[in-house]
Amino acid sequence: QVQLVESGGGLVQAGGSLRLSCAASGRTFNSYAGGWFRQAPGKEREFVAAISRGGGITAYHDSVKGRFTISRDNAKNTMYLQMNSLKAEDTAIYYCAASGRYSGSYYTAEHEYYYWGQGTQVTVSS
Repeated sequence: QVQLVESGGGLVQAGGSLRLSCAASGRTFNSYAGGWFRQAPGKEREFVAAISRGGGITAYHDSVKGRFTISRDNAKNTMYLQMNSLKAEDTAIYYCAASGRYSGSYYTAEHEYYYWGQGTQVTVSS
């Protein structure tokens, strides 16, 4: 069993930066791929970034490439999302997720993730 808790959200001006953290409990977090998703008001939840269990492979939605960086520290059972050059359209609730499968790959689809956090609000003012 893995529990995920996000933190680091808040209000920031356009062009600013935030770093989200996802703290995991449970001994198996480092065996699972991780991901970040977001849901803006009135929209469906969408993929943002993913990382393999070892951290060596990452993937990003085109809209955040070059601005966001996903990383993880398995010794600390924590995954991160560094967000730079934030835009108003990045405003959303951000969720972290863990796949729950023992695999060296990464996943971009929601249904590949079994464990989810409660989300943290990110608001970017223009």
